[in-house]
Amino acid sequence: MKQRLLFLGPPGAGKGTQAQRLAASHGLLHLSTGDLLRAEVQAGSDLGHQVEAVMASGELVSDDLVLAIVRSRLEHHNQGWLLDGFPRNLAQAEALDRLLAELDQRIERVVLLELDDGLLIQRLLSRGRSDDNEQVIRHRLEVYRQQTAPLIAHYRDLALLVSVDAAGSVEEIGERIKAVLLD
Repeated sequence: MKQRLLFLGPPGAGKGTQAQRLAASHGLLHLSTGDLLRAEVQAGSDLGHQVEAVMASGELVSDDLVLAIVRSRLEHHNQGWLLDGFPRNLAQAEALDRLLAELDQRIERVVLLELDDGLLIQRLLSRGRSDDNEQVIRHRLEVYRQQTAPLIAHYRDLALLVSVDAAGSVEEIGERIKAVLLD
């Protein structure tokens, strides 16, 4: 099975859920930038207050900050890992590619979780997070399409991208993901 993975997909596609399951079952380091940033907010640090304001508006946290978090986690970890929520745009992907080349830990597979907007909005509203209301969700989907969707072509061009239907049960989606990681 591929051991250095990147999960892409719109908010609500199930990246976090599937990443946690796969990481736990295969001993992979799970790097969820969303979880790392929410931990900063919960800690109440100055950085956390900045992150909270950005997240509440539906905008994205700065590339430098997220890349620094990823670097700190991967520098001393050359086993398998799964990135969830980063990169979100081509500039971040290029910076991540440079970092991973420097660490000699290149991405082996990029999994794109795909789901239609109606189901995405329904899933996000059901999570009950304070930063998830319909207006913010629609804005986040728009930001995703503008900034993140071009990554699909980037990773397809590198022959790393596989698409997985993110509709259905957690177990069904997990089996689809495992199937595309075996080749």
